[in-house]
Amino acid sequence: MQNATATDPIVYPYGDAVPSSGGSVELLPGVRWIRMALPFALNHINLWLLEDRVDGVDGWTVVDCGIATEPTRAAWEQVFANELGGRPVLRVVVTHMHPDHVGLADWLTRRWNCPLWMSATDYLFARTASNGTIPIGGAPMAAHFAEHGLGDPAALDAIRHRTDYYSGLVPAVPPAFVRLLDGDTLRIGGRDWRCVAGYGHAPEHMSLWCAQERVFIAGDMLLPRISTNISVSDLEPLGNPLALFLHSLDRFAALLDDDTLVLPSHGLPFRGAPGRIEQLRDHHRERLAEVLDACATPQTAAELVPVLFKRKLDLHQTTFAMGEAIAHLHALWYDDALRRIDDAGVYRFVRA
Repeated sequence: MQNATATDPIVYPYGDAVPSSGGSVELLPGVRWIRMALPFALNHINLWLLEDRVDGVDGWTVVDCGIATEPTRAAWEQVFANELGGRPVLRVVVTHMHPDHVGLADWLTRRWNCPLWMSATDYLFARTASNGTIPIGGAPMAAHFAEHGLGDPAALDAIRHRTDYYSGLVPAVPPAFVRLLDGDTLRIGGRDWRCVAGYGHAPEHMSLWCAQERVFIAGDMLLPRISTNISVSDLEPLGNPLALFLHSLDRFAALLDDDTLVLPSHGLPFRGAPGRIEQLRDHHRERLAEVLDACATPQTAAELVPVLFKRKLDLHQTTFAMGEAIAHLHALWYDDALRRIDDAGVYRFVRA
């Protein structure tokens, strides 16, 4: 176990050990941790098994699904064979609509003939994005980033041709679902889990809070080592997601204490949520200060990417970085700290 320090308030009660592919680790009775590989720089997602009983049948609730690839399906089959004790999956809960969370929801619910539980906003987004009704990437995203100063022709061309990213990882979404609302209580395996909505990262992200055990299934809203991606997309080009995210952190701070076991979607289970929340607030305060300083002269989001991200980025990372740069600009713009200038179809921001 790693202990908290004066500079790092986080404690990892299970050390650096992680579940093997297709295996699981019991964190407390009835709560098991599994991990699936991702083909990105962020190379894994944590998923959760909760012992459950529905209509007199003993089984499991699955929280989050992984992406729709054959290696992920194969890992799930190993879990089914070796980790469920011969009991079925009774329901699938998905925290939000990103592909690593909802990608295999259709396959899992069909495999076990069980329902999907999810917020309505994220369910509808996932379903329409999966079937192509809402375009993810392609020409609209390229135009959005061009408006914010991305001028590299090769990058813009690659984004225009990247039209099947979402549907490739989420080929289908179940045709029906059970709606989760903020404040709902799910009775899972004799424990009450409260739905806690969070905003800024996804339209209506649902974390799960068990006050009885002081366990918080955080999804992507509270991660131990990396900051949650907060982006302005072409689908909501005037959005202010950073303000929503920071407000969500305030809501989490009112619930979670140092003894809370946080189960994040990426990284290791940890304790020390209040300190981590303050680290994230500090992180965004520092970034906002950097952006405000840079905007002493008019800046585009593309010009701010190397200010905010010091490392070399691939195309996938560049799209996230552009979204984050716009999010920080918009936060300051909506607070009247910056003015937005339309410079021949390209947006520049300068101190007000």
